[in-house]
Amino acid sequence: MKSEDFIKLDETYGAHNYHPLPVVISRAEGVKVWDPEGREYFDFLSAYSAVNQGHRHPKIIKAVMDQCQKVTLTSRAFHNDKMGLFLKKLCEFTGFEAALPMNTGAEAVETALKAARRWGAEKKGVPNGKQEIICVEDNFHGRTIAVITMSNDPDSLVNYGPYVPGFVRVAYGDTDAIEKAITPNTVAVILEPIQGEAGVRVPPEGYLTKIRSICTKHNVLMILDEVQTGFCRTGKRFAWQHENARPDIMCLGKALGGGVMPVSAIVADHKVMDVFTPGTHGSTFGGNPLASAVAIAALEVLEEEKLDENAERLGKIFREEVSKIPCKKVVEVRGKGLLNAVVFEKGFEAWNVCVALKDAGLLAKQTHGNIIRFAPPLVITEKELREAIAIIAKVFSTIK
Repeated sequence: MKSEDFIKLDETYGAHNYHPLPVVISRAEGVKVWDPEGREYFDFLSAYSAVNQGHRHPKIIKAVMDQCQKVTLTSRAFHNDKMGLFLKKLCEFTGFEAALPMNTGAEAVETALKAARRWGAEKKGVPNGKQEIICVEDNFHGRTIAVITMSNDPDSLVNYGPYVPGFVRVAYGDTDAIEKAITPNTVAVILEPIQGEAGVRVPPEGYLTKIRSICTKHNVLMILDEVQTGFCRTGKRFAWQHENARPDIMCLGKALGGGVMPVSAIVADHKVMDVFTPGTHGSTFGGNPLASAVAIAALEVLEEEKLDENAERLGKIFREEVSKIPCKKVVEVRGKGLLNAVVFEKGFEAWNVCVALKDAGLLAKQTHGNIIRFAPPLVITEKELREAIAIIAKVFSTIK
């Protein structure tokens, strides 16, 4: 079968809830992917940062194969011999006291929201049903009903009502707005330290530090959604470390699964996590032995290969070199580490540029029409990065 045949199958039998680039990936390794016809591409999306360790990393694949020979799923009705090792590793990696494993990033966010509401009722004394959570505009935390209630994106919101009460939305980047929105019923503030889907929006310097101070002052939990920014993507293990603004709850996912399977979690200290008791929250697949084995290997790769340092160094090169490319339509090149975006002037249709990049051998995806996100696997070498930048420069030079 050819690429066009696979695309036709997707369009015939699938829900049309995505608009993918016209490319089919049938093989992948490291920072490269290939289509059924054998054409080679640089992957500069990394499955929305779920493939930080590169495609099919040998250590992670070995962990999969070894665990598949033993046991893959037990449910939480029983203990297994991998989950505890995974949770210990995750707590050591993140610096938090406890972890609660789930499967997807959206589940991690939902878990954090539930933890905050329960903490508010049981520890802060907010009457149950009155808990309020402050969120910020242009966020993306997933697709569940509670999560889309926090969004102001029409695509996420329209015709999905009634929406979930208890959320207050304020402008991103405005700490005064957050403090003004706090009431006696406020239990948490949730945000992404860098807004990914909004186009890699990096907040003003000191923004996270100020929010940390406000939350501490008012006895409000600070929740950071590091599903996309976490695990070395921004040049630190976690984006909050750029400002030393440690949250009370951190939402994790994507790269925790090593590009192999969905693995997510929240981490927090016991003063928050202990609000969960048997029966109050759970997941059949959360913490399953296979996922736990994969996640341990995924974390070890990040550590052993110092992928935070690689992302920091190569991210600077990427922004410096792409900023030099002459293109009148480009307004800004921004980001941290290897989470970057090129912003074109308003009204510019970046989809066509993404198609041209694909034809030239590099896969990236636009967001909000005029922005292209560039986020390669963190195992990329400087040589590979410069080859990719040459492709970008070639395509950008044709933009009129």
